[in-house]
Amino acid sequence: MLEQPAAAALVEAFANTVDVEEDSDEIATPKGLAVWLHDRGLRPARNAVPTAAHAAYLVLRAGIREQLGAHVGDTPDEGLVAAADKVLAEHPVLVTADGTLVTAPGLPAEREPLVRLAIAWSELTTTGDAVRLKRCAEHTCGWVFWDVSKNRSRRWCSMKVCGNRNKSRAYAARTRTRTSAG
Repeated sequence: MLEQPAAAALVEAFANTVDVEEDSDEIATPKGLAVWLHDRGLRPARNAVPTAAHAAYLVLRAGIREQLGAHVGDTPDEGLVAAADKVLAEHPVLVTADGTLVTAPGLPAEREPLVRLAIAWSELTTTGDAVRLKRCAEHTCGWVFWDVSKNRSRRWCSMKVCGNRNKSRAYAARTRTRTSAG
């Protein structure tokens, strides 16, 4: 089984702060975002993130989730991806002598974790590991998961739940088609 890199675990956790099935969002508020960042060691304080910075995190998350959906065949909403790219362009990253990406000096503290998330995403895309991080193809789920299959072909977070739902719907549709044609 392929071990998930730390960058993938961070991006996965960030993308999964929204739960489509439960209709919940851990970072829906600036305070919720501050708690989430603190709990992951990305920010020392739990005080609320300013509204403008909070909005940037939400835009970045939406763009990443769109890109992860493309890994299972969904067509990404280019507007969401472009908005996330714009947020990333506003947050400079430096490359050190050894090739490591780091946050630029002088960045406001509430935005540093956003750049760290962007760096994690960049690491995944640069190494090619981003294709193993996917958003479940079952649209009522949308959970992000790390694909451990040898050929990177997994489409659902769980074959027992989401894969079964999809296959059951396809079977029912085929049955209806045969019944109505017969």
